[in-house]
Amino acid sequence: MWLSSLFAIWTFLFIFITCHVYGFTVTEEDINQDDFLQTRHHPPFWCPDMSPSPSIPTSVENVKAADVKVIAALGDSLTTAIGANGSTILSIPFEFRQLSWSIGGYGTYQNVITLANIFKLFNNKLLGPSPLASFHGRPVTVNQTGFNFAVTGHNTLNVSDQIRHMIETFKSYPGLSFHEDWKVVTMLIGMNDICDYCKNKTLFSADSFIHYMTDALDLMMRQMPRTIVNVVQILPMKPLRDVHKPTLGCRLQKRFCSCLVQPEEDSTELKELLELNVLFQRKLCELVRGERFFKRDFAVILQPFLEKAGPPTLADGSLDSSFFAADCFHFAVKGHEELAKGLWNNMFQPDGEKQMIDSFSEPIKLICPSKEHPYIYTRPHVNKSSAPIIKLSMMSLIFIFVHY
Repeated sequence: MWLSSLFAIWTFLFIFITCHVYGFTVTEEDINQDDFLQTRHHPPFWCPDMSPSPSIPTSVENVKAADVKVIAALGDSLTTAIGANGSTILSIPFEFRQLSWSIGGYGTYQNVITLANIFKLFNNKLLGPSPLASFHGRPVTVNQTGFNFAVTGHNTLNVSDQIRHMIETFKSYPGLSFHEDWKVVTMLIGMNDICDYCKNKTLFSADSFIHYMTDALDLMMRQMPRTIVNVVQILPMKPLRDVHKPTLGCRLQKRFCSCLVQPEEDSTELKELLELNVLFQRKLCELVRGERFFKRDFAVILQPFLEKAGPPTLADGSLDSSFFAADCFHFAVKGHEELAKGLWNNMFQPDGEKQMIDSFSEPIKLICPSKEHPYIYTRPHVNKSSAPIIKLSMMSLIFIFVHY
């Protein structure tokens, strides 16, 4: 936490000095008006059935994309989209929330692909997409962020605070029916825990991670009706060591994720951290799988598309740095779009058959909800081999024999 604040202060001073020396200023209006985004043109995305259900569904298993009225996001700097729309150090303290993979609401799908912009194709009155960028460390309002409740620098131990903020906002937000409207909440958290592990191996252990995740999901299940929660699996973090750009931001990467970036390649410290990364993934899967967080009007689904994601590469095999922001750690718009598509596809694939990204190098093709199952998949996968074995007593066997 203190390191994140120090980083924000340092970057702010750097920008202030740079702007003073070279005679230019950077304003919120500048970062929210981008010619590059306005001129982008993705091909239209259309599905045979984009209509809502005849009446508001009462079961979490019968929610179509067009039935979703509210979209929200929880997490850290990957969800605040810090530095996502810039190639220089000047972009790093800016949170391009309007471009965030899970909640960004900039323009339309044809300008930038986000989960929210895809949902807007099915319901153009969707509440929650983030409309604007924000400055890290500066107070923001829901009018700026939409329902993007992520906070740059947060660890898993902070996520329940985000959820309480979300619930309070939903209960008082004009035009939102807390008990009637179906909500989709996307949650990706835990990478900062791994980044901070070497500083406090107890606070940021796998057991602590699961403890705080359990508290967070329990809180939502108790207090949020008609809610579908996407818990996105943590990605493999080792490839981030290989991202290099000739920028000051790249050099700063060694400061704010030092536990990952600074150890030598064959060191025991790095090996321990990479094993922790895998352990986080395994324990999260164990927590969410099954019916622990499933009831009639609420479901938590693990979306695993990032679980085995390899780094994006060019034709010559070298790393494609165009997917990354100037800090060599967070994703640029190009990366956010692939995350959005991977998440959307997972939502319409049954548990046990969800696709995973092998490499960001291959663009993901969006799928439509199937005719046979036009709903978001929420029913947890139950292993049939684990069905209970019925044991009969001797008296039961005698009873069956006599009556036979």
